[in-house]
Amino acid sequence: MPEQKRDYYEVLGVSKGASDDELKKAYRKLAKQYHPDMNPGNKEAEAKFKEINEAYEVLSDKEKRAKYDQFGHAGVDPNFGAGGGYGGFGGFDMGDVDLGDLFGSFFGGGGGFGGFGGQRQANPNAPRRGASLRASLTITFQEAMTGVDKEINLSRTEGCTTCQGSGCAAGTTAEICPDCHGSGQVRIQRGGGGFAFTTTAPCSRCQGKGKIIHQPCPDCHGEGQVRRQKKIKVHIPAGIDDGQTISMRGQGNSGANGGPAGDLLITVNVMADPRFEREGYDLYLEKQVSFTQAALGAELQIDTIDGKVKYTLPAGTQTGTTFRLRGKGVPNVHGRGRGDQYVTVRVTVPTNLTEQQREALRAYAEAMGEGEPAPGTPVKGFFENLKEELSDKRKGKKGK
Repeated sequence: MPEQKRDYYEVLGVSKGASDDELKKAYRKLAKQYHPDMNPGNKEAEAKFKEINEAYEVLSDKEKRAKYDQFGHAGVDPNFGAGGGYGGFGGFDMGDVDLGDLFGSFFGGGGGFGGFGGQRQANPNAPRRGASLRASLTITFQEAMTGVDKEINLSRTEGCTTCQGSGCAAGTTAEICPDCHGSGQVRIQRGGGGFAFTTTAPCSRCQGKGKIIHQPCPDCHGEGQVRRQKKIKVHIPAGIDDGQTISMRGQGNSGANGGPAGDLLITVNVMADPRFEREGYDLYLEKQVSFTQAALGAELQIDTIDGKVKYTLPAGTQTGTTFRLRGKGVPNVHGRGRGDQYVTVRVTVPTNLTEQQREALRAYAEAMGEGEPAPGTPVKGFFENLKEELSDKRKGKKGK
């Protein structure tokens, strides 16, 4: 009997009404905790990581989530809808009922009713797209700014090269099931009298596959697919932001019956940088300068993601002043230009002055006509008052 799957909301530890942001936050936390790179050789952690990825793949997709909320795990099964839906009717599974036969029994004839006639079962041997996989990567802030190539270890299914995906041993072929004639479904007559109708059910002889493999491939055991560990090279473009996802087409699980492979979805986690704050494609930085540099002007060395650049600070710059370095921000992830960098000046007040430095400041105060600070006035308070007075004097000159 197949193992019972846990509720996807329970797997991620969120409520059924969780928002997209809450889902993403919960997923990222658990993915980091159980990532195989953080738990080498831990099979239990690997299984949890796969379960977390499976849950997030469904709940992060609005269409799949709606089906899951309505029908549970059956709603997101690849074969969902093949039997006409799910639900109960008079003790029978409505997923087994051929509506064409049902209405034909009530209204006469086998041609169908209201568009329900005809066989609508999915072909079990039709090409099917492989499942998409999810992974996560953590990079530094600088790597996000410049772009970087990384490798991730991935466990995925691939087509068996021994049997070329047929599932059959060399020199043999599969037999079309004689009971269902390759459809994977058989018709069963139910009821009696005026309430007789035909239902369909998976063929027990071929287990719904439509074919019987008498001599399975020794490598894939008749599945046509094998699981392999792969190293995938991932290019992270410059400018990517924390939490963004990169899609690598065709790098997921292989498809069945010649169908295309799924995609690989990689969520990128960017480590913070203590110097910069990012908003969109712009960067923000605070630069500490001395009172002397602010008053007299200075040539500063400013940190940017390209290295240090020179900036001439004008004399009389006030604390809190912000200047812009054009084109020194974050590269556009699509390769169209760059943002700007904004630098805010913070004037620091000196402490632990020497007597010589105190004398120089007293002389400065006298030259400004302010006299000497009162005994016991803290140096910090004196400087703050001094900056306010200088600012008031400038304002007064502008007003004349």
